[in-house]
Amino acid sequence: MPKETWIIASALTVLLLLGLLGLASWEKKKEVEKVRAELAEALAAAARTQTEAAGLKDKLAESQFRFSELEKEKNAAVQTHQSLEDEMRAALESKDVTISQLQGKLTVSILDRVLFDSGEADLKPAGAAVLRKVATILAAHPNLKIHVIGHTDNVPIRAAARNRFPSNWELSTARATAAVRFMTENAGVDPRRLGAVGYGEFRPVADNATPEGRARNRRIAITILSEELAGADTAPAAAPKSPALRNSPAATTNAVPDPSAGASPTDVTVPAAR
Repeated sequence: MPKETWIIASALTVLLLLGLLGLASWEKKKEVEKVRAELAEALAAAARTQTEAAGLKDKLAESQFRFSELEKEKNAAVQTHQSLEDEMRAALESKDVTISQLQGKLTVSILDRVLFDSGEADLKPAGAAVLRKVATILAAHPNLKIHVIGHTDNVPIRAAARNRFPSNWELSTARATAAVRFMTENAGVDPRRLGAVGYGEFRPVADNATPEGRARNRRIAITILSEELAGADTAPAAAPKSPALRNSPAATTNAVPDPSAGASPTDVTVPAAR
């Protein structure tokens, strides 16, 4: 083989080898860049995951704290109601005044003979004394709402009184309103805490066929609720601005079932008397 041909062949071989090496190097470089990009993406994803995990951890800690606070509030509410029940029993419970606790509601039931004369809605001195005791105890628990509920037996209103009380609805509501007005005007209870409701004869707790049963059915029930249980109808109200408002009980609430009685087919809500 001529010398020149050998040199050319050698040069071409060298160039081919250099080309192959360059191509291999370029491919390696691309592969390295791809791996580097994948690594950067993986690190970014890991950072996002770490951030999300930290956020979830913070939310978990916040939820645990809120749960703990709600447990404390619940326990405090239970203790408050138990303390209030104990106070009520010690100060009021008798054959004419009973205390009951059901579904978060504390109810003081007062037989009408203590509060009113038969067929009347004017508060008697003995009734005023009982309501003043109730108001004194409630003064130490300003966040509790009070619903005063009037009940009667099923004896129709006597003819002489029908111009004032056409039915037991009106009598029961007038009695509830009389109790509310006394507690606001004479015993210092904030009227925004109170509501008056009349259920007439339709929430009996005993058989109206007997005198004893009718006597038990004629009653005023004072139901005491926490602010949460009072419901949406107890939205914050502006402070009274006039003497008339200061001396007037709050508008009556929606009917609240008497814990001691079953459901009734009919409820009524009547505005407090002016």
